Amino acid sequence: MSALISFLGGSAFRMIWGEVSAYFTRKQEHIMEVERMKMQGDLEAAQHTRNLESIRIQADLGIKTIQVQADADLARTDAAAWEEAVTAVGRSTGIKFIDVWNGSIRPLLATMAISIVVFEVMHNGFLLSDWDRDLASSILGVYVADRSLGKRGK
Repeated sequence: MSALISFLGGSAFRMIWGEVSAYFTRKQEHIMEVERMKMQGDLEAAQHTRNLESIRIQADLGIKTIQVQADADLARTDAAAWEEAVTAVGRSTGIKFIDVWNGSIRPLLATMAISIVVFEVMHNGFLLSDWDRDLASSILGVYVADRSLGKRGK
């Protein structure tokens, strides 16, 4: 009996205890690994959400930048076209018939603009439509701008 107790108390007990201890250690490591994987998944999901938001914001900013640039280019083109139109109104061609025609167009357009405004005021009171105001303003703008720029030699 003492030999059996010595055997069990010696190497067999250490072997059994080592296996039991290793089982609990592996179980604890497995639980920690599962928790680490869950935490890593949560962190990766949060990182993915931040990356998607960043990409969306960058795309929005890029689109807005392109839209602003396109609007600025369009405004520059419109301004250049307007300047060319105003400049071309008073330019002499050297052909008498065309020069007389061009000379009569400005007063005719100014008369039309004034007539439209007077007619609309008489018809609707001072409630001009947007189209009427735009038309009259454009005609008067070409006429007045051409006159005042011509006086300054431009």
